[in-house]
Amino acid sequence: MDYSDEVSHSDLLIVRAEQPFNAEPTAAALVEFPITPEDLIYCRNHGPVLEYDDETSTLQVDGVRGSRIFTMKELREEFPRVEVVAALQCAGNRRKEMNKVKKVHGVLWYDGVICNARWAGARLRDVLLNVGVDSDELADWHVWFASHVTKCQDDDYYGGSIPLSKAMSLDDDVLLAYEMNGQPLSPDHGYPIRVVVPGYLGARWVKWVDTISLSPDESPNFYQQRDYKILPEEVDSKEKAASMWSKVPSLTTLPLNSVVGSVSRRDEDAILVKGYAIGRGDIQVAKVEVSIDDGATWHDAHITYQEGKWSWTLWQAFLDHVPPSGVVYSRATDQHGDVQQREGKWNMRGVAYNPWGRGEW
Repeated sequence: MDYSDEVSHSDLLIVRAEQPFNAEPTAAALVEFPITPEDLIYCRNHGPVLEYDDETSTLQVDGVRGSRIFTMKELREEFPRVEVVAALQCAGNRRKEMNKVKKVHGVLWYDGVICNARWAGARLRDVLLNVGVDSDELADWHVWFASHVTKCQDDDYYGGSIPLSKAMSLDDDVLLAYEMNGQPLSPDHGYPIRVVVPGYLGARWVKWVDTISLSPDESPNFYQQRDYKILPEEVDSKEKAASMWSKVPSLTTLPLNSVVGSVSRRDEDAILVKGYAIGRGDIQVAKVEVSIDDGATWHDAHITYQEGKWSWTLWQAFLDHVPPSGVVYSRATDQHGDVQQREGKWNMRGVAYNPWGRGEW
């Protein structure tokens, strides 16, 4: 793959891989902002990041009875502009921690492959209705997204899919986004247009999308069928995985999670702990607790930010009478009463890891 024309990237990110460019901020930086600034939004790529022309870029949408090629101008002008605040999270968030349990395959991300942004664009539902899609008639079908703008590491293009029922739901806020935080998308984050699927892992938020189609089956693309799945724990090699990919469901939502972003001393025997938490899908976080005695005693943290049903949760806790040094853990509880567990489950691809958050002082 040719990386000679790749765009420049934020210098506030920690590079985890050069080609393709994969980088993340520190969690300490992230938790200072309810809406993540552009320069602190992680970059996850499977190929080069190039500059594309808004005026010549198009999106082909194939329905069952008809199809249409949209210009970017038509998408902006023919459909209502819809805005949604939603967290975007890579399935490999915290993979570095899982790798300490047992070796995994993938970029060794820390805990910064997540962001919370204000996305704006056309509803995917409106665009599909425009080409005659009937969701009742195609109840169990899927929407395929594809980006052919560059070759990827493991396939000729990047692709993914979601259930048509989610795409057509007014409650699920699936967008064809052209703005992030009130500004046009940057090349790193999908300019001129990307898919936004609130509540789903980032692998389905296809960047630089150029083709949308329908099928009774999921996308056949590598990144839908042979990646981003939780394989059984006994599968610990690519050879063992080969026969298992088709037997394991594709990831959609990620599990309840919390992370300790920073721990700062406030005086001789007090600390301030800050972090983020995120629920599963549209099930928001209801409570975050912290412990400095290995989980024997839990103290409620104060939730400082939460917006709508798709955002992350920011929290902080002030603890006094603490020893000179120690470890603080975090755990989240969601609106259904489910509680984040102490241990996460290992899997070969290192995805969906969610043990208690941990910080030291």
